[in-house]
Amino acid sequence: MNIDRARTGMAQSLLREVAQGLAELAATGTQTAVDLRSLPMTGADRDELEQALGRGDVAVSLQAAGRTEVWETGFAGVWWLRHFGDDDRIAAEVIEITPVPDIVAAHPDDIAAAALRLLAELERAGKEALDA
Repeated sequence: MNIDRARTGMAQSLLREVAQGLAELAATGTQTAVDLRSLPMTGADRDELEQALGRGDVAVSLQAAGRTEVWETGFAGVWWLRHFGDDDRIAAEVIEITPVPDIVAAHPDDIAAAALRLLAELERAGKEALDA
């Protein structure tokens, strides 16, 4: 049997950990994360975990120091993040138990800069309309 296709029980253990984390998030707002790459998971374990959690309605793909795919699982507040390296191989893989993963949320400095830029564009468009 191919060792990568063997189930070790790790998926079931992680599902219990995720369930506890989700209950804690609901009760106290405490956010947690599980680094999947640091665990002795086989390919079969990873497939079992991914199938058990499923996929929800929200998915994000972004480019920030490499490609990252983020999706909410079938359980609200449980997010799967997969970061890829230059060679398009998985470099990091994490399950975050949070309302919204930090990588998706806009940084306050970016929001402030966007507000200034939009106001400047509106001002410029207003001046152009007066000049026309």
